[in-house]
Amino acid sequence: MRKPVVDYTKLRPSNITSPQYKHLLLLLGWVFYLTMYFITENLIPEDKCHVIHSIVDDIIPFNEYFAIFYVSWYLFLAGSLLYFLLYDIKSFVHAQKLIVGMQIVAMATYVFWPSVQYLRPDHFERSNVFTYIMGIIYKADTPTGVCPSLHVGYTLAALSAWICRKETALLKKVLIGVWSFLICISVCFVKQHSFTDVWAAVVMYIFLMIIFYVEGKRRGKKKMG
Repeated sequence: MRKPVVDYTKLRPSNITSPQYKHLLLLLGWVFYLTMYFITENLIPEDKCHVIHSIVDDIIPFNEYFAIFYVSWYLFLAGSLLYFLLYDIKSFVHAQKLIVGMQIVAMATYVFWPSVQYLRPDHFERSNVFTYIMGIIYKADTPTGVCPSLHVGYTLAALSAWICRKETALLKKVLIGVWSFLICISVCFVKQHSFTDVWAAVVMYIFLMIIFYVEGKRRGKKKMG
């Protein structure tokens, strides 16, 4: 088994801010996100939300088979972050900084400009394991707080880290890119998000990438100076 680049067995509360472990502090973003998710989901009334709809949504049909790619997002995101955490800290920081930025931007948007979508089908025309899965997801996740889509945003964050990683083979990058694309479009086919939520997530990703690129350039100049 491949040896992790960091020995996490020596991690203690007293040394988490050390250079060896301080990247783990970025995971606190998930504490912020889950707290705000609970607040926005339960304390913002649906009738105060802006309805999100795009003409593209009327063109895209509901297709329960895209539940495969929608659910595979959990494996993709968790697997990517865990791999980076064990074997590539630079890529972990890249992905997690984007994720934290997205959590801040998205949650601020959900609070000050709450959103809702009414694209879910009233009933399923077929009964199979995929519609069963979507039924569970619909019950567990309200249609509020949808724009921008964090499902898409987080996917782009992890994909970005894989693409920027020099050690990753081109074929693997292509396969991960295809997987990411299918995850991103799946949110529309299973009617969890509007097409508007998708392009808003892309804009959010580009905005944060520009900010981090400029920040990186400034740090580089300071080191050279």
